[in-house]
Amino acid sequence: MKKVLVIHGPNLNMLGVREQSVYGTKTLDDINEMIVSHGAGIGFDVETVQSNSEGALIDAIHTARGSYAGAVINPGAYTHTSYALRDAISAAGIPFVEVHLSNIYSREDFRKTTVTAPVCAGQICGFGPHSYILGLEALRHLIGG
Repeated sequence: MKKVLVIHGPNLNMLGVREQSVYGTKTLDDINEMIVSHGAGIGFDVETVQSNSEGALIDAIHTARGSYAGAVINPGAYTHTSYALRDAISAAGIPFVEVHLSNIYSREDFRKTTVTAPVCAGQICGFGPHSYILGLEALRHLIGG
């Protein structure tokens, strides 16, 4: 089984509580269970990490280099602002797939800009928790299962 990392950015620990009309009612634990289960079914040993700290997310990305075959990342609001995350992804040396629960292109104007997606293999957004499953499937296409 290939090791894959799933990184959840800021405020995703509040899923199930925050803006349910946008993000749904599943908690991060619910989503992680779904991710790990689906990953195992396609030959991935999935580990997950969540942080509200930009530095901790960068550390997780740095750790991914040489330890994981690929990664799925939901940078949260850092998508729109963090050149530091962008640089870490670019330097990681493994494929990343960016995912978002909501369709960032149908929301506020500031959400339509992503500084991280250009250094990822691709981006999936707007499918709620299933965005992560689609991200794993995209990663399987890139690295095999």
